[in-house]
Amino acid sequence: MRVERAFAFVDLCGFTAYSNHEGDEAAVEVLHHLRDLIRHVTSDHGVQVGKWLGDGAMFVSDGPRELVEAVLVLQDRFDDELLLRAGAASGPTILFEGEDYVGGPVNLASRLSDAASPGTFFTTATVADARPAWAEATEVGVQRFPGFDEPIQVFCVTPTETPVVPT
Repeated sequence: MRVERAFAFVDLCGFTAYSNHEGDEAAVEVLHHLRDLIRHVTSDHGVQVGKWLGDGAMFVSDGPRELVEAVLVLQDRFDDELLLRAGAASGPTILFEGEDYVGGPVNLASRLSDAASPGTFFTTATVADARPAWAEATEVGVQRFPGFDEPIQVFCVTPTETPVVPT
């Protein structure tokens, strides 16, 4: 069964090197801080954590706007020496066994996150168009990603002012 969803992947950049240099206690402390913040931010924005991925996570939302807001707030609030990168895409996706998502938008969000540099948030045009008024989208260009026949127009979404938290 296909459902319309938006997906984002967030990932700590340089975590392996950090844990090797700073040690396990410091690494675990950073992970606790990140996961606590993710839980609060996603809850505040009506976004689900679809999967925990070690030093990152996959977010799932019914629509892209909440997802974009959650990622931008998370990047703004994560006050560590490590930066978060993220990627997001949306579209019809297979809902498998009621709890797992399979298909192009999931894979594309992952690829966009992988392509993003530390501290950046890459999205598709559809997701970029859903950004809040306090954010802007800059076209990065057209890129090819493994598994996709057509090139993808990529945007970088950034806040233009302090992200707004819903009340």
